[in-house]
Amino acid sequence: MIDRRWLPLNALRAFEAVGRHLSFTAAAQALSVSQSAISRHVIALESLLGTPLFDRRPQQFGLTDAGAALLPVVRKSFDRMEQALNDIVHDRGAKLRNLRVQLPTSFAHLMAVPILREFRAECPLVLLDIESPHAVGHAARDADVAVIYAKPQVSDQVVNLLWMERLTPLCHPGVAPREDADMAAFLSGAELLHVKLDGEPRHKMWHMLASQAAIKLDVERGLVFDTSALAAQYAMSGAGIALLDRHMFAADIAAGRLVAPFDAMLEGGFGYYIAIHPEDLADPAISLFRDWMIRRFGMAAPLSESAGQRQLRIVGDEKTA
Repeated sequence: MIDRRWLPLNALRAFEAVGRHLSFTAAAQALSVSQSAISRHVIALESLLGTPLFDRRPQQFGLTDAGAALLPVVRKSFDRMEQALNDIVHDRGAKLRNLRVQLPTSFAHLMAVPILREFRAECPLVLLDIESPHAVGHAARDADVAVIYAKPQVSDQVVNLLWMERLTPLCHPGVAPREDADMAAFLSGAELLHVKLDGEPRHKMWHMLASQAAIKLDVERGLVFDTSALAAQYAMSGAGIALLDRHMFAADIAAGRLVAPFDAMLEGGFGYYIAIHPEDLADPAISLFRDWMIRRFGMAAPLSESAGQRQLRIVGDEKTA
């Protein structure tokens, strides 16, 4: 087993640079050392681990599975060390802390701004770096905190439900039928808007709604969008009807940009969860943001202390902590 007393820090730094640039030459330039030195460090690290970290085939240089697993852990560790050292060097009494936060694309587009404004107002010493990869499932290994869009599943992360998605047909007011319209007849003549789900048929949600409502509907027609935000934008332009989460698009419904012409509601099994890695449970800033998000979306019992009180623990004010 590798003991922390003998951690090969220079080799790990070389590996991180090569993994970040996917080039020995660029890594050497970034670290201001020779390419041969970088190569020696990486080879020594591979020898220590007993497995290659890079696939060195011609025209196909990249990370192996072992390298892909190690890189985000090393990068995150170096980021935290760099931040801690800079905090000490530039200590002004109250230390800023950056969190790398991963949000699903539509969640980021529709909710990141109010979240950023509200959280920054309450916790000004924690800065959020927002990333929005287009993916369904687990958080990236190098993210401090992630909101993930997924079905309930076993995970090695610490996961809390924010809300379960409830889908309803939404459209522009100009497209909406009269109040007593038959849903089956209206949907049969409307342009259906689909949201792509990884590994699922594009028409799955409309098919589930039709089955639940016991209506016949040709669900294979219509447009397909990568995100629900794009589907909603298309619907708000005055064309088509989309199955969207009422909670996610509450502001557009309240403003009259979207309307729900029918009472139909579908629980497709997906939800929004906040996830962190178990080793980060004791990190005050990560715990602060996680608790704040759970309170913000109302799916957890009240906390025993406010986010502002936890903020004091991060700053380290001995008189009020």
